[in-house]
Amino acid sequence: MPCFQAFFLEGPQGKGQRFCIFHPAQGVTRGRVLHIHPFAEEMNKSRQMSALQARKLAQAGFAVLQIDLFGCGDSSGDFGDASWQDWLDDVALGAAWLSQQGSEPLWLWGHRLGCLLACEAAPSLNEACHFLFWQAPSTGRVLLQQFLRLKVASGMLEGGPNTISTDALKAELLAGGSVEIAGYRLSSALAAGMEKATLSPPALASAQAWAPVACWFEVSSQALPEPSPAISAAIQRWEAAGIAVRYQSIPGPQFWQTAEIELAPALLESSCSALRDAAPSSPASVARLDLEHQP
Repeated sequence: MPCFQAFFLEGPQGKGQRFCIFHPAQGVTRGRVLHIHPFAEEMNKSRQMSALQARKLAQAGFAVLQIDLFGCGDSSGDFGDASWQDWLDDVALGAAWLSQQGSEPLWLWGHRLGCLLACEAAPSLNEACHFLFWQAPSTGRVLLQQFLRLKVASGMLEGGPNTISTDALKAELLAGGSVEIAGYRLSSALAAGMEKATLSPPALASAQAWAPVACWFEVSSQALPEPSPAISAAIQRWEAAGIAVRYQSIPGPQFWQTAEIELAPALLESSCSALRDAAPSSPASVARLDLEHQP
């Protein structure tokens, strides 16, 4: 029997199909997890890590859905035609599908840009949720700036007389144009969404049987005792909003941007332990676990 199921979901508003991989929970289901992948080439660099994590979570009792957003991976559409709203709609699509698989607590597992999408999409979902963050950026503007710098660096290496600046690239996007960067065509609609996105705590539904949790991980060459000032300020905002934040710095390679495919085993183990420690989080799963451990 396969340990995962690959299939296509019909996308919203007639925009083709979304490729999905579902990892059913093994044993008692502790929760449901929706994976929201990172941006552009970071998604490809992270494929192996996300697949390994999905399998580990499934083995720990979590049902995991991985979905390729519009224009990404094996889903319909061209990356250059994707908008920020398209991707928010896809998060809602994946969450709706998971809601049909059970009533256990929902986790939004975001990586890099996926963290920002999780924050913005969460209030529109029909249920409250927890969060698993991998390397959450403080704003989408930071990621957009980093991406535009690839274009600038490429121009400098080519030695052209009129090297373009990030400000000029932003102006082109704001004017409704698109920019080709490292093989990806970035649309103005997607860039505008990234520019406005922030790592703000979402206003979650108040009628829930469990308190929301955010398991927050950062990876660096060596474990850092404290988060950066920007992330520390974001964590304080989340805690002030009533969301319990469990932050941890993990030593390992920044696999989403390394030249070769690399793994961070400590991140896999720590993420799995964090979700396992937060579960069981619903009365139904508590009851099932109690029955399972009765002599």
